[in-house]
Amino acid sequence: MDEGTYDYIVIGAGSAGCVVANRLGEDPDARILVLEAGGSDLSPFVAMPAALSIPMNTRRFNWGMTTEPEPGLDGRVMNLPRGKGLGGSSSINGMCHVRGNPMDYELWSALGAAGWHWANVLAYFQRAEGVAGGGPLRGTSGPLKVRRGAETNPLYHAFVAAAVQAGYAPSANMNERQHEGFGPMEMTVGDGRRCSAAVAYLRPAQKRGNVRVLCHVVADRILFDGTRATGVRFIRHGRPAVATAGREVILSAGSIMSPVILKRSGVGPAEELKRHGIVPLLDKPGVGENLMDHLELYVQQECLKPVSLYPSMRPVAKALIGLHWILTRKGLGATNHFETGGHVRSRPGIVYPDIQFHFLPLAISYDGKSLAQGHGFQVHVGAKRSKSRGWVRLRDADFRSLPRVRFNYMSHSDDLVEFRTCVRLTREIFAQEALAPYSGRELAPGDDCVSDEALDRFIREKVESAYHPCGTCRMGEGALAVVDPDCRVRGLQSLRVVDASIMPQATAGDLNAPTIMLAERASDLIRGRSLPPAEDAPLLAARHWQSEQRSARIDRDYANDREVLRQALLANVGRTS
Repeated sequence: MDEGTYDYIVIGAGSAGCVVANRLGEDPDARILVLEAGGSDLSPFVAMPAALSIPMNTRRFNWGMTTEPEPGLDGRVMNLPRGKGLGGSSSINGMCHVRGNPMDYELWSALGAAGWHWANVLAYFQRAEGVAGGGPLRGTSGPLKVRRGAETNPLYHAFVAAAVQAGYAPSANMNERQHEGFGPMEMTVGDGRRCSAAVAYLRPAQKRGNVRVLCHVVADRILFDGTRATGVRFIRHGRPAVATAGREVILSAGSIMSPVILKRSGVGPAEELKRHGIVPLLDKPGVGENLMDHLELYVQQECLKPVSLYPSMRPVAKALIGLHWILTRKGLGATNHFETGGHVRSRPGIVYPDIQFHFLPLAISYDGKSLAQGHGFQVHVGAKRSKSRGWVRLRDADFRSLPRVRFNYMSHSDDLVEFRTCVRLTREIFAQEALAPYSGRELAPGDDCVSDEALDRFIREKVESAYHPCGTCRMGEGALAVVDPDCRVRGLQSLRVVDASIMPQATAGDLNAPTIMLAERASDLIRGRSLPPAEDAPLLAARHWQSEQRSARIDRDYANDREVLRQALLANVGRTS
């Protein structure tokens, strides 16, 4: 089946692919084909923010992957939900809109991703965002709708007040000037509905008439003429089909599937490809390596006052919340419930935060499968710059087979130390006066879990993925770099990778907002242009970060001292200049 010729073929209609299709489609003369393995995202469970755990656990919207047994977690097999359908993982995620710290992008630049420093990427965050209420560093007219929660529950405010009492800085908005500290969080919700990448970008692109989307097709491999990508072979209705790209193929299948498709196309570690009967086109040892993720724990506390969300978890209450949302797009159904949080440094000598907190006025697991019996509250807390690295490898050469994935969680000696710190810092915040009227006994890890040995045991048994895989087609320089700073696959022509797989380092926060920003900027690079850098792009740190773990003020600006900052950032991730 010949599906025709297009200027661009985009593989994957996830967070990045939807953005790329939209922006390339702004050229009325360009014809774009988008290939998506899943189907429609139209479902009330996708649209309703509070129902986030349902699509996350539904095979219609989730590939249903799991990891290989993880040696550092005593052989645990971890759940690995990845979005399948229009919007990709932005249609099943927790909708937390977190830009990350500005220094994340200075670090990207220092690691070889030239041009991806903060002032340059800030302009693309601003272009993407449609922030309710705005702000001096925010975008207000972009397609991605972003808002704060209503914060009507008193526990949200008590948590932030307790963190300030513990010596941390308050932040009026952690996506504004000051990322470090505690304050309100934002969510990708507009008019009470999830604002996925499909809602924000793909549907408007389709209305123009020059973007065609094929669903329920599985990309088998990219086709080449020599080293130039010329099209894609895919399976549609059980039959092989091809489409030709006159200009470029853009691979946006995500951190797990992008390296898989490259390998099936002959681009990857030559020995691995040969083992599966694939003739290597280009020996690229970095494809599928350098896999990173964010892990997190739930530190849960009994709530002594009946103010938590526990009553809303009863079936009748859920039905009433759903009905109210259907009729009004308001109420408890219109929020992801992660309405406050924080970012802190784990120890002195860390220049910017490496621990993140999401606060929830309920004691429950992220996937909704485990609920404490009674009123409670919790934080999801985890380290954001683990030094452990994993891999994505082929199971075989069959397009129907899911890959083998191992993150090697907790394989670096620093990881357990950082997670012990996560628990202990959380306990210190929960012990402050602001939370005293609410705090009962500790539900997890529990009052008897104090020693390093007990905490390590708890961590290995209970730590969960935050579902932020990245890094498997790393952007930068060196033997393991897969793409250059323009997102082009090194050694090939007319092929780019645009998704979280190209991140040189995971950001200090949820990955969806950085992925959308990345795709916004990459779309301009594909078209040979770029926005001017933002004029106001502060790089703030605690004044005494070298000697203090926390600070009530974050006011030292490194914007005019970037070389000093660069050396500090490289030292923090164990790299030298």
